[in-house]
Amino acid sequence: MKKTALTETHRALGAKMVEFAGYEMPIQYSSIRAEHLRVRESVGVFDVSHMGEFYVTGSEREAFVDRVTVNDVKALSLGQVQYSCMCKPHGGIVDDLLVYRFADQILLVVNGANVVKDWNWLKENLRGNVQLTDRTDEISLLAIQGRNALDVIQPLTKIPLAEIKYYWFCEGDVAGRRALISRTGYTGEDGFELYLANADAMTVWNALFDSGKRFRIEPIGLGARDSLRLEMKMCLYGNDIDETTHPLEAGLGWITKLGKGEFIGRESILRHKGAGLTRKLVGLEADGNAFPRHGYSLYRAGDSKASVGQVTSGTVSPVLNKGIAMGYVPTELAAVGSRLQMDQRGRMADMQVVKTPFYQRPY
Repeated sequence: MKKTALTETHRALGAKMVEFAGYEMPIQYSSIRAEHLRVRESVGVFDVSHMGEFYVTGSEREAFVDRVTVNDVKALSLGQVQYSCMCKPHGGIVDDLLVYRFADQILLVVNGANVVKDWNWLKENLRGNVQLTDRTDEISLLAIQGRNALDVIQPLTKIPLAEIKYYWFCEGDVAGRRALISRTGYTGEDGFELYLANADAMTVWNALFDSGKRFRIEPIGLGARDSLRLEMKMCLYGNDIDETTHPLEAGLGWITKLGKGEFIGRESILRHKGAGLTRKLVGLEADGNAFPRHGYSLYRAGDSKASVGQVTSGTVSPVLNKGIAMGYVPTELAAVGSRLQMDQRGRMADMQVVKTPFYQRPY
Protein backbone atom coordinates (compact mmCIF):
# COMPACT_ATOMS: atom_id res chain seq x y z
CA MET A 1 0.00 0.00 0.00
CA LYS A 2 1.06 3.55 -0.67
CA LYS A 3 1.50 5.97 2.21
CA THR A 4 0.74 9.68 2.40
CA ALA A 5 3.23 12.11 3.88
CA LEU A 6 1.19 11.93 7.11
CA THR A 7 0.64 8.17 7.46
CA GLU A 8 2.94 7.82 10.47
CA THR A 9 1.25 10.81 12.10
CA HIS A 10 -2.15 9.12 11.74
CA ARG A 11 -0.78 5.97 13.32
CA ALA A 12 0.72 7.94 16.22
CA LEU A 13 -2.68 9.52 16.80
CA GLY A 14 -4.21 6.06 17.16
CA ALA A 15 -6.15 6.07 13.91
CA LYS A 16 -7.70 2.88 12.61
CA MET A 17 -5.94 2.45 9.29
CA VAL A 18 -7.45 0.72 6.25
CA GLU A 19 -6.60 0.22 2.60
CA PHE A 20 -8.38 2.75 0.42
CA ALA A 21 -7.59 3.54 -3.23
CA GLY A 22 -4.26 1.76 -2.84
CA TYR A 23 -3.27 3.88 0.17
CA GLU A 24 -3.10 3.19 3.88
CA MET A 25 -5.64 5.73 5.12
CA PRO A 26 -7.26 6.66 8.47
CA ILE A 27 -10.89 5.54 8.60
CA GLN A 28 -11.42 6.94 12.11
CA TYR A 29 -9.53 8.18 15.16
CA SER A 30 -12.13 8.16 17.96
CA SER A 31 -15.53 7.33 16.45
CA ILE A 32 -17.19 8.20 13.16
CA ARG A 33 -20.09 9.84 14.98
CA ALA A 34 -17.88 12.02 17.19
CA GLU A 35 -15.72 13.10 14.27
CA HIS A 36 -18.78 13.82 12.14
CA LEU A 37 -20.21 16.09 14.84
CA ARG A 38 -16.86 17.83 15.36
CA VAL A 39 -16.95 18.97 11.73
CA ARG A 40 -20.61 20.01 11.98
CA GLU A 41 -20.08 21.91 15.25
CA SER A 42 -16.56 23.34 14.91
CA VAL A 43 -13.77 22.20 12.58
CA GLY A 44 -11.78 19.14 11.51
CA VAL A 45 -8.90 18.25 9.21
CA PHE A 46 -8.90 15.46 6.62
CA ASP A 47 -5.85 14.01 4.94
CA VAL A 48 -7.16 13.29 1.44
CA SER A 49 -3.80 12.99 -0.27
CA HIS A 50 -5.00 9.89 -2.10
CA MET A 51 -6.90 12.13 -4.52
CA GLY A 52 -5.40 12.41 -8.00
CA GLU A 53 -4.00 15.59 -9.54
CA PHE A 54 -3.53 15.81 -13.30
CA TYR A 55 -2.17 19.00 -14.89
CA VAL A 56 -3.19 19.81 -18.46
CA THR A 57 -1.05 22.19 -20.53
CA GLY A 58 -0.70 23.13 -24.18
CA SER A 59 -2.49 25.59 -26.44
CA GLU A 60 -5.51 23.30 -26.93
CA ARG A 61 -5.94 22.33 -23.27
CA GLU A 62 -9.29 24.08 -22.88
CA ALA A 63 -10.82 22.39 -25.93
CA PHE A 64 -9.53 19.01 -24.76
CA VAL A 65 -10.92 19.28 -21.23
CA ASP A 66 -14.21 20.65 -22.60
CA ARG A 67 -14.50 17.58 -24.85
CA VAL A 68 -13.86 15.02 -22.11
CA THR A 69 -16.04 16.64 -19.42
CA VAL A 70 -19.75 17.49 -19.35
CA ASN A 71 -19.58 20.97 -17.84
CA ASP A 72 -18.69 24.13 -19.78
CA VAL A 73 -14.97 24.73 -19.28
CA LYS A 74 -15.13 27.88 -21.42
CA ALA A 75 -17.36 29.47 -18.78
CA LEU A 76 -14.60 29.24 -16.14
CA SER A 77 -12.82 32.41 -15.11
CA LEU A 78 -9.19 32.39 -14.02
CA GLY A 79 -9.05 31.19 -10.43
CA GLN A 80 -12.40 29.43 -10.61
CA VAL A 81 -13.20 25.77 -9.88
CA GLN A 82 -15.87 23.66 -11.54
CA TYR A 83 -17.54 20.42 -10.51
CA SER A 84 -17.90 18.11 -13.49
CA CYS A 85 -17.75 14.52 -14.65
CA MET A 86 -16.34 12.50 -17.52
CA CYS A 87 -18.54 10.10 -19.46
CA LYS A 88 -18.14 7.16 -21.79
CA PRO A 89 -19.79 7.38 -25.25
CA HIS A 90 -22.83 5.50 -23.90
CA GLY A 91 -23.27 8.19 -21.21
CA GLY A 92 -21.97 6.17 -18.27
CA ILE A 93 -19.87 8.15 -15.79
CA VAL A 94 -16.11 7.50 -15.83
CA ASP A 95 -15.59 9.71 -12.77
CA ASP A 96 -16.67 12.95 -11.16
CA LEU A 97 -13.96 15.54 -10.70
CA LEU A 98 -12.98 19.15 -10.06
CA VAL A 99 -11.60 21.41 -12.80
CA TYR A 100 -9.29 24.29 -11.75
CA ARG A 101 -8.53 26.97 -14.33
CA PHE A 102 -5.14 28.71 -14.22
CA ALA A 103 -3.78 31.22 -16.73
CA ASP A 104 -1.48 28.67 -18.33
CA GLN A 105 -2.84 25.26 -17.30
CA ILE A 106 -5.84 23.33 -16.03
CA LEU A 107 -5.80 21.10 -12.96
CA LEU A 108 -8.07 18.04 -12.83
CA VAL A 109 -8.64 16.60 -9.35
CA VAL A 110 -10.00 13.06 -9.58
CA ASN A 111 -11.05 10.35 -7.14
CA GLY A 112 -8.20 8.38 -5.65
CA ALA A 113 -9.74 5.02 -6.52
CA ASN A 114 -9.93 6.06 -10.18
CA VAL A 115 -6.50 7.61 -10.75
CA VAL A 116 -5.21 4.88 -13.07
CA LYS A 117 -8.52 4.47 -14.92
CA ASP A 118 -8.96 8.21 -15.38
CA TRP A 119 -5.39 8.69 -16.54
CA ASN A 120 -5.78 5.95 -19.14
CA TRP A 121 -9.11 7.40 -20.30
CA LEU A 122 -7.63 10.86 -20.73
CA LYS A 123 -4.58 9.50 -22.59
CA GLU A 124 -6.84 7.44 -24.84
CA ASN A 125 -8.77 10.56 -25.82
CA LEU A 126 -5.81 12.93 -26.02
CA ARG A 127 -5.66 15.01 -29.17
CA GLY A 128 -4.18 18.29 -30.36
CA ASN A 129 -1.48 20.36 -28.66
CA VAL A 130 -2.10 19.05 -25.15
CA GLN A 131 0.22 17.62 -22.52
CA LEU A 132 -0.83 15.68 -19.42
CA THR A 133 1.22 15.45 -16.22
CA ASP A 134 0.28 13.20 -13.31
CA ARG A 135 1.45 14.83 -10.06
CA THR A 136 -0.63 12.67 -7.73
CA ASP A 137 2.36 11.23 -5.89
CA GLU A 138 3.98 14.66 -5.41
CA ILE A 139 1.05 16.46 -3.77
CA SER A 140 -0.46 16.28 -0.32
CA LEU A 141 -4.03 17.47 0.11
CA LEU A 142 -5.54 18.64 3.38
CA ALA A 143 -9.23 19.55 3.70
CA ILE A 144 -10.10 21.83 6.62
CA GLN A 145 -13.87 21.73 7.08
CA GLY A 146 -16.27 23.38 9.50
CA ARG A 147 -17.64 26.76 10.50
CA ASN A 148 -14.33 27.70 12.17
CA ALA A 149 -12.09 26.66 9.27
CA LEU A 150 -11.38 30.21 8.12
CA ASP A 151 -10.39 31.34 11.62
CA VAL A 152 -8.02 28.39 11.96
CA ILE A 153 -6.17 29.05 8.69
CA GLN A 154 -6.22 32.88 8.57
CA PRO A 155 -3.49 33.40 11.22
CA LEU A 156 -1.20 31.22 9.08
CA THR A 157 -1.47 33.18 5.84
CA LYS A 158 -1.54 36.72 4.47
CA ILE A 159 -4.15 35.70 1.89
CA PRO A 160 -7.54 37.25 2.84
CA LEU A 161 -9.44 33.98 2.95
CA ALA A 162 -12.85 35.64 3.27
CA GLU A 163 -12.35 37.02 -0.25
CA ILE A 164 -12.03 33.53 -1.77
CA LYS A 165 -15.53 32.77 -3.03
CA TYR A 166 -17.12 29.32 -3.01
CA TYR A 167 -15.57 27.24 -5.80
CA TRP A 168 -12.65 29.62 -6.35
CA PHE A 169 -8.96 29.32 -5.49
CA CYS A 170 -5.70 31.24 -5.18
CA GLU A 171 -2.03 30.55 -4.52
CA GLY A 172 -0.03 31.75 -1.54
CA ASP A 173 1.85 30.74 1.59
CA VAL A 174 0.34 28.89 4.55
CA ALA A 175 2.55 28.47 7.61
CA GLY A 176 5.45 29.59 5.43
CA ARG A 177 4.85 26.87 2.84
CA ARG A 178 3.62 27.35 -0.71
CA ALA A 179 0.03 26.17 -1.19
CA LEU A 180 -2.86 26.20 -3.60
CA ILE A 181 -5.86 27.26 -1.49
CA SER A 182 -9.37 26.45 -2.70
CA ARG A 183 -12.82 26.71 -1.16
CA THR A 184 -14.94 23.78 -2.31
CA GLY A 185 -15.62 21.02 0.21
CA TYR A 186 -17.37 17.66 0.41
CA THR A 187 -19.14 18.04 3.76
CA GLY A 188 -21.70 20.82 3.39
CA GLU A 189 -19.73 23.01 5.77
CA ASP A 190 -17.53 25.99 4.98
CA GLY A 191 -13.93 25.03 4.46
CA PHE A 192 -10.77 25.10 2.43
CA GLU A 193 -8.42 22.70 0.68
CA LEU A 194 -4.64 23.06 0.80
CA TYR A 195 -2.59 21.47 -1.98
CA LEU A 196 0.99 21.16 -0.76
CA ALA A 197 4.30 19.60 -1.64
CA ASN A 198 4.68 16.37 0.32
CA ALA A 199 7.69 17.77 2.16
CA ASP A 200 5.53 20.62 3.52
CA ALA A 201 2.54 18.57 4.68
CA MET A 202 3.77 17.91 8.23
CA THR A 203 4.69 21.54 8.86
CA VAL A 204 1.27 22.78 7.76
CA TRP A 205 -0.57 19.96 9.60
CA ASN A 206 1.15 20.90 12.87
CA ALA A 207 0.51 24.61 12.33
CA LEU A 208 -3.19 23.97 11.71
CA PHE A 209 -3.55 22.01 14.93
CA ASP A 210 -1.68 24.67 16.94
CA SER A 211 -3.90 27.40 15.47
CA GLY A 212 -7.06 25.37 15.96
CA LYS A 213 -6.65 24.47 19.63
CA ARG A 214 -9.17 27.08 20.76
CA PHE A 215 -11.72 25.52 18.41
CA ARG A 216 -10.97 21.97 19.62
CA ILE A 217 -9.83 21.03 16.13
CA GLU A 218 -9.54 17.29 15.48
CA PRO A 219 -8.26 14.98 12.75
CA ILE A 220 -11.14 13.38 10.87
CA GLY A 221 -11.15 10.02 9.11
CA LEU A 222 -12.70 8.84 5.88
CA GLY A 223 -15.62 7.25 7.75
CA ALA A 224 -16.97 10.62 8.86
CA ARG A 225 -16.19 12.08 5.46
CA ASP A 226 -18.60 9.55 3.99
CA SER A 227 -21.43 10.27 6.43
CA LEU A 228 -20.93 14.04 6.08
CA ARG A 229 -21.22 13.96 2.29
CA LEU A 230 -24.25 11.66 2.49
CA GLU A 231 -26.12 14.14 4.69
CA MET A 232 -25.63 16.57 1.78
CA LYS A 233 -26.67 14.02 -0.88
CA MET A 234 -23.27 14.35 -2.53
CA CYS A 235 -22.49 11.43 -4.80
CA LEU A 236 -19.72 8.93 -4.08
CA TYR A 237 -18.21 7.30 -7.14
CA GLY A 238 -18.59 3.54 -7.03
CA ASN A 239 -21.72 3.77 -4.89
CA ASP A 240 -24.08 6.38 -6.33
CA ILE A 241 -22.51 6.92 -9.74
CA ASP A 242 -20.46 4.71 -12.05
CA GLU A 243 -20.29 3.62 -15.67
CA THR A 244 -23.82 2.14 -15.46
CA THR A 245 -25.35 5.51 -14.50
CA HIS A 246 -25.65 8.66 -16.59
CA PRO A 247 -25.59 12.23 -15.23
CA LEU A 248 -29.26 13.09 -15.70
CA GLU A 249 -30.64 10.17 -13.68
CA ALA A 250 -27.99 10.84 -11.03
CA GLY A 251 -29.32 14.38 -10.53
CA LEU A 252 -26.28 15.92 -12.22
CA GLY A 253 -28.17 17.64 -15.00
CA TRP A 254 -27.09 20.97 -13.46
CA ILE A 255 -23.46 20.30 -14.46
CA THR A 256 -24.28 18.64 -17.80
CA LYS A 257 -24.24 21.44 -20.38
CA LEU A 258 -25.84 19.78 -23.38
CA GLY A 259 -25.94 23.10 -25.24
CA LYS A 260 -22.20 23.79 -25.07
CA GLY A 261 -21.36 21.67 -28.10
CA GLU A 262 -19.88 18.24 -28.62
CA PHE A 263 -18.43 16.23 -25.73
CA ILE A 264 -17.97 12.53 -25.12
CA GLY A 265 -21.32 10.98 -24.15
CA ARG A 266 -23.45 13.93 -25.28
CA GLU A 267 -25.42 12.10 -27.98
CA SER A 268 -26.31 9.25 -25.66
CA ILE A 269 -27.32 11.61 -22.85
CA LEU A 270 -29.50 13.53 -25.30
CA ARG A 271 -31.22 10.27 -26.26
CA HIS A 272 -31.86 9.46 -22.61
CA LYS A 273 -33.33 12.91 -22.13
CA GLY A 274 -35.52 12.63 -25.21
CA ALA A 275 -36.83 9.21 -24.23
CA GLY A 276 -37.55 10.33 -20.68
CA LEU A 277 -35.81 9.17 -17.52
CA THR A 278 -36.83 5.76 -16.25
CA ARG A 279 -35.23 6.14 -12.84
CA LYS A 280 -33.83 8.82 -10.58
CA LEU A 281 -31.40 9.02 -7.68
CA VAL A 282 -33.40 10.15 -4.65
CA GLY A 283 -32.93 10.84 -0.97
CA LEU A 284 -34.65 8.42 1.39
CA GLU A 285 -35.45 8.63 5.08
CA ALA A 286 -36.18 5.55 7.18
CA ASP A 287 -39.01 5.19 9.66
CA GLY A 288 -38.10 3.92 13.11
CA ASN A 289 -34.60 2.66 13.83
CA ALA A 290 -33.73 1.15 10.45
CA PHE A 291 -30.09 1.38 9.36
CA PRO A 292 -29.86 1.66 5.55
CA ARG A 293 -26.76 0.19 3.94
CA HIS A 294 -25.35 0.02 0.44
CA GLY A 295 -26.93 -2.83 -1.54
CA TYR A 296 -30.16 -3.19 0.44
CA SER A 297 -33.10 -3.79 -1.92
CA LEU A 298 -35.96 -1.32 -2.26
CA TYR A 299 -39.61 -2.21 -2.94
CA ARG A 300 -42.86 -0.41 -3.54
CA ALA A 301 -44.71 0.04 -0.27
CA GLY A 302 -46.85 -3.03 0.32
CA ASP A 303 -45.33 -5.02 -2.54
CA SER A 304 -42.29 -7.11 -1.64
CA LYS A 305 -42.44 -9.37 -4.69
CA ALA A 306 -40.12 -7.50 -7.02
CA SER A 307 -37.33 -5.08 -6.11
CA VAL A 308 -37.57 -1.65 -7.76
CA GLY A 309 -34.08 -0.49 -6.82
CA GLN A 310 -31.25 -0.58 -4.31
CA VAL A 311 -29.75 1.63 -1.66
CA THR A 312 -26.55 3.10 -3.11
CA SER A 313 -25.40 4.85 0.08
CA GLY A 314 -26.87 4.63 3.56
CA THR A 315 -26.17 5.40 7.20
CA VAL A 316 -27.75 6.67 10.38
CA SER A 317 -27.33 10.44 10.31
CA PRO A 318 -25.47 11.67 13.41
CA VAL A 319 -27.25 15.03 13.13
CA LEU A 320 -30.78 13.78 12.41
CA ASN A 321 -30.49 10.57 14.43
CA LYS A 322 -32.38 8.60 11.81
CA GLY A 323 -31.55 6.39 8.86
CA ILE A 324 -30.90 8.20 5.59
CA ALA A 325 -30.02 6.84 2.19
CA MET A 326 -29.69 7.44 -1.51
CA GLY A 327 -30.95 5.08 -4.16
CA TYR A 328 -32.27 4.80 -7.70
CA VAL A 329 -36.01 4.31 -7.95
CA PRO A 330 -38.44 4.33 -10.89
CA THR A 331 -39.38 7.86 -11.94
CA GLU A 332 -42.97 7.36 -10.80
CA LEU A 333 -41.68 6.72 -7.25
CA ALA A 334 -39.21 9.61 -7.20
CA ALA A 335 -41.53 12.38 -5.97
CA VAL A 336 -41.05 13.65 -2.41
CA GLY A 337 -43.42 11.75 -0.14
CA SER A 338 -43.39 8.50 -2.14
CA ARG A 339 -43.41 5.47 0.13
CA LEU A 340 -41.09 2.49 -0.25
CA GLN A 341 -39.80 -0.38 1.81
CA MET A 342 -36.25 -1.60 2.32
CA ASP A 343 -35.21 -5.18 2.93
CA GLN A 344 -32.94 -4.94 5.96
CA ARG A 345 -31.55 -8.45 6.18
CA GLY A 346 -34.96 -10.04 5.93
CA ARG A 347 -36.86 -7.38 7.85
CA MET A 348 -38.86 -4.85 5.85
CA ALA A 349 -38.35 -1.23 6.91
CA ASP A 350 -40.56 1.64 5.80
CA MET A 351 -38.90 4.45 3.82
CA GLN A 352 -40.03 7.61 2.13
CA VAL A 353 -38.54 9.92 -0.48
CA VAL A 354 -37.58 13.24 1.12
CA LYS A 355 -36.29 16.61 0.02
CA THR A 356 -32.51 16.89 -0.01
CA PRO A 357 -29.99 17.78 1.20
CA PHE A 358 -30.86 16.04 4.43
CA TYR A 359 -28.83 18.60 6.41
CA GLN A 360 -28.95 22.41 6.23
CA ARG A 361 -26.10 24.23 7.90
CA PRO A 362 -27.27 26.87 10.39
CA TYR A 363 -24.86 29.65 9.38
